[in-house]
Amino acid sequence: MAEQLSSKKEQHTLTHLSQLGSNLLDSLVRKFSNPETARRNRFILIVSTALLMTLTILPSQHPFKLSYKIGDIATSDIRVTQDMLVEDKALTEQRRKDAANNAPVVYNLNEQVPGALNDKLQKALAIVSSGRVAKPDKSVTQWRAELSPLLDTDLSEVEIQALVRIKSEKLFLASAAVLLDELYQRKIVLDEKVFQTDTRRGLELSDNNGHPISGGDFSSGVTDIGEARRIVSKWSFKGVGTAPDNARISAVIARILLPNLFYNREATELRARSAMETVRPVLFKLQKGEMVVRVGERITPEQAHKLETIFGVQRSGSRLFMLLGTFTLILVLFYFPYRFACKNIRKFNPTNKDVLIISLLVIMSFIFFKTALLITHNIGTVFPSVETSSYFYLFPFAAGAMIVRVFMNSEVALVYCAVTAPLFGIMFENSMLVVVYSLLGGIVGAHGVRHCTCRGTVYTAGFKISVVNLALALSFQTINNAIFTTQTMYVALFALLSGFISAGFVSSFIPLVENLFQYTTDIKLLELANLNSPLLRELMVKAPGTYHHSIVVGNLVEAAAESIGANPLLARVSAYYHDIGKVSKPLYFIENQTGEENRHDKLAPSMSALILISHLKEGAELAREHRIGQPIIDIIRQHHGTALIKFFYERAKSQAALTGQTVEEKDFRYPGPKPQTREAGIVMLADCVEAASRTLVNPSPDRIQGLVQKLINNVFIDGQLDECELTLKNLHEIARSFTAILNGIFHHRIDYPESASKGGDRRRMEPREQTKTEHGVMPHVDNAEQSSETPALQEPAAKKGGSENLKRLGMS
Repeated sequence: MAEQLSSKKEQHTLTHLSQLGSNLLDSLVRKFSNPETARRNRFILIVSTALLMTLTILPSQHPFKLSYKIGDIATSDIRVTQDMLVEDKALTEQRRKDAANNAPVVYNLNEQVPGALNDKLQKALAIVSSGRVAKPDKSVTQWRAELSPLLDTDLSEVEIQALVRIKSEKLFLASAAVLLDELYQRKIVLDEKVFQTDTRRGLELSDNNGHPISGGDFSSGVTDIGEARRIVSKWSFKGVGTAPDNARISAVIARILLPNLFYNREATELRARSAMETVRPVLFKLQKGEMVVRVGERITPEQAHKLETIFGVQRSGSRLFMLLGTFTLILVLFYFPYRFACKNIRKFNPTNKDVLIISLLVIMSFIFFKTALLITHNIGTVFPSVETSSYFYLFPFAAGAMIVRVFMNSEVALVYCAVTAPLFGIMFENSMLVVVYSLLGGIVGAHGVRHCTCRGTVYTAGFKISVVNLALALSFQTINNAIFTTQTMYVALFALLSGFISAGFVSSFIPLVENLFQYTTDIKLLELANLNSPLLRELMVKAPGTYHHSIVVGNLVEAAAESIGANPLLARVSAYYHDIGKVSKPLYFIENQTGEENRHDKLAPSMSALILISHLKEGAELAREHRIGQPIIDIIRQHHGTALIKFFYERAKSQAALTGQTVEEKDFRYPGPKPQTREAGIVMLADCVEAASRTLVNPSPDRIQGLVQKLINNVFIDGQLDECELTLKNLHEIARSFTAILNGIFHHRIDYPESASKGGDRRRMEPREQTKTEHGVMPHVDNAEQSSETPALQEPAAKKGGSENLKRLGMS
């Protein structure tokens, strides 16, 4: 007992939570559908959806760890997400070094070196000449202090004495200048071997101003500085006293000798840098889908470099532009197909609730597919024989379009496919195959569930999707020249499974969406069509005449809807419930009065009209309370349109004429709205025809046809069908179907013979004539068709004994 109480308590709690969640969603939908803010809400919803979609579909498959170091262990398989070129840094650096080493070496040729040496000698001799006059007894140390800095060399005592003993400075300087000029006709370098090595790399000569010197063989006429000094040591100068002094002075000049062709380090390094900059990076191609590292492997330097390149592309500034571009593209895909459909597709008219549901469906679908995409990129070690690019054939792309078709219509589902298919392609790394695969699968799936009257229809549609997916998969394999590979088996299997997976998702989500968002599907309509439902049973008990009237109207509208291509199931179920508002006051409607006095006789015409009108509002409230569904609620409110309650209007006019008052016609019209859909229009016509058909005397086929055509024409002329999509052709088809059904209802039966002792032949029973219909007056029926009572009802045969009646039924 305690367990039962606990189970009931838990069930009650779950029901309460479900009801609470449904109420919250209803509140959200009503707030979103507020006409004053609907336009703003749609704009906010579209922008928010586009932003979430942008973050979802970007082709980034490594959102968690974007850096690996050499020696790290890979936590997942990492593949190249797009074709890219990667720089081979080692090879590029080597080529740049080679270019720098092969760059030309720059040497400067200084033609002013002989003059500079002559100036030094001239200044030294001037100091010697002035010193000999001013201080004849100057010591060697004093001479060295003055001459060594000037000549840039250390002078020995004997060398200083040789300079001091020069007899003719003029002759010495003249001969030295001639010898130096002759010597510097050569190109003197510091190291001839180095120079020859540089010559093989290439030389550039420039003057003191940096201007290049062109022409000639730079490698010829070059003398090493050591060789030049040996030449100088053998010179003989004029104006020098003795040979030893000449040798000593030659040694001094040899030591201060400078090369006139010297290496320019700065210019050479500049040439090397320029050569390195001209070397373009060495690149190698990483192809999309190429495996970089597998899970569990240790990262090598080469792999680390590739990963750094891949993740560097994702972190670079171009990702911001990718975000902006993708966001703009999604907005364009959302807006322009929507505007085109609104302007050019007649049946494309989604409500605010529909837009909200579609947005939620799109977001959830793409999050699901993104998660599945990440999973398939990381299960390579589990199924190494299956290529990662083959897994998309398994994805249930058609599920979203099927759900949209079940709850809305084919036009909305088609636009949904046209918008989502390109986005699927972008998310799957700009794959055109995914675009085609998802687009055709969605269209076939939406077509398969166009009349979803049972769960089996969903799986039948799934089978159709599987067939189409298989054909597409084999076509793609043939295009890629891979039809005879082992991958074709996996691709075919995934394509077949995809349709049934889509059907499973749709079958699971239909009840959830129905209950949370109060949609009315064909499956829901079949449940509502059950005549044992609580609301219909209450109608049958409290208002049996209305119940029977509703059943007959249901038969009429179902046949009419099938004849014009409307939804026969919605029409029939709506007919069952269109008069449920009469449950509260059944005796105020003629079909529920069983010989009692007419209660309207004691009421003012205006009050009677209010009672008749109230059954619309009360019916809508009852339907909303029992969650019948918005389409049926709309038909309950619309099935009388703004028609005139003529019987009570005429009575009110007659009474007002006696007192001199005026009567407003609008007070005796139903509040509307007029029928907005074909199903609502059919229910209005069937309601009127069924009620009027009860007044026919001798309902022959011709009389029935005339009545039906006259009533439909009167409703049409009154403008009640102006706002629905019924055409004149549709009205003719409806009239024919109504006539056929009524002929079946009022068909003739044969007269059963009776014995002569029991009286003459029995006459056929005629339907009871009613001068008032459920609306208070029989609408637009000729007076000739009205009589007080049919003769059949006056026969005494109906008053025979019970035993005789049993004998007539064949029972003894």
